[in-house]
Amino acid sequence: MTTPGIEAPPGERVHIRANLNIPAAELWFTADCGGGPGGQHVNKVSTRVTLHFDVERSPSLTGAQRQRLKEALGSRISQEGELRIVAGEFRSQAANKAAAKLRFVELLNRALTPRVPRRATKPTLGSKLRRLESKKKRSSLKRQRCGGDD
Repeated sequence: MTTPGIEAPPGERVHIRANLNIPAAELWFTADCGGGPGGQHVNKVSTRVTLHFDVERSPSLTGAQRQRLKEALGSRISQEGELRIVAGEFRSQAANKAAAKLRFVELLNRALTPRVPRRATKPTLGSKLRRLESKKKRSSLKRQRCGGDD
């Protein structure tokens, strides 16, 4: 049993970061019965909420942001370009809707944050000497074991 889309209040915006606010009208929610244990309540109430966001056609995203989201969240975005986030850990639909929104904000924020490139470093002289010394110790230990006088 799936409930048709749950509407967001008009004019509301979801703040992702300084340069990105997504109008709540671009998000839509569906609710259905959550699985798992819970007795009679879980069988008759649609509390699990799925947040849907169309990454492909969102006018709020720039081309660079859209590309970054596709790269970072490629496995989570459907072939139609839709990102789905499911929340069903709470017993109320409102709490699950809030949890889905929070996860959405965190996910987009993390995906849009550019990764700092790793700077290659050279091993220090001390670390090289320690490595060579441990190799010598290991070598002599093995030589003593087999009784060879090389």
